[in-house]
Amino acid sequence: MGMAKQPKALTGAQPAVPVLISRPLAEGQAFAASLSLRLGDRVRALVSPLMAVEYLSPDLPAGPFAAVIFTSAAGVAAAERLQSDLPSRAFCVGAKTAEQARSAGFSAVSADGDADALTELVLAANPGGRLLHLRGMDTRGEVAEKLNSAGIETESRVVYRQTAQPLAPEARALLQNDGPVVVPLFSPRSARLFADAFPEDARAGLYLVAMSPAVADVAAALPHRALVVALRPDAKAMLDAVAKVLDGPLMP
Repeated sequence: MGMAKQPKALTGAQPAVPVLISRPLAEGQAFAASLSLRLGDRVRALVSPLMAVEYLSPDLPAGPFAAVIFTSAAGVAAAERLQSDLPSRAFCVGAKTAEQARSAGFSAVSADGDADALTELVLAANPGGRLLHLRGMDTRGEVAEKLNSAGIETESRVVYRQTAQPLAPEARALLQNDGPVVVPLFSPRSARLFADAFPEDARAGLYLVAMSPAVADVAAALPHRALVVALRPDAKAMLDAVAKVLDGPLMP
């Protein structure tokens, strides 16, 4: 029987591997904290948001609605700011979004997946009324369109947008120096923004972690030493993928 592969041993001379996180600030800080809990001194997280969330106040359609749909934690935060009479029931794309929705007072269930999994969850639940999808300006999956096509009336409103931000000076300096840098990328848009912001004089060896094949398709154009796709489109699977990169054969 073969022996299970053991994580690479750390020595006192081995520095922590930098992990450059480009998510919006709140999500980036949360992922950095999860990295620290999972991998400890093996990593050094640097949060440099490439997007900043701007909350909007659109006119919402008249109710009643049976439930609200959230495809991001930012959508939940936007809903809290609307001060509107929203239904208490919520369908959420993933566990983190559902957790935030519960903290905001919603009775939330998670699809634990992507937009397709969320659509399937709603169809299986047969909510028995109109739905309201509160989303960002840049979104994928066409949740409302698919539900309407399946016979579940769903309204959609844009309640936030994410504006592009430059790399922080510390992040640029990190990429301009020699050495490995792990870069988790959570959406096709964040991968495109990172590619646009990538310094022409960069010398770092990139170890890319993509949340989905769609993200990997965009990230593949970047110079990289490794590109790993998470097994599922959620934060835990992204943590698993970062750990896989650290133990990979191409990591110094």
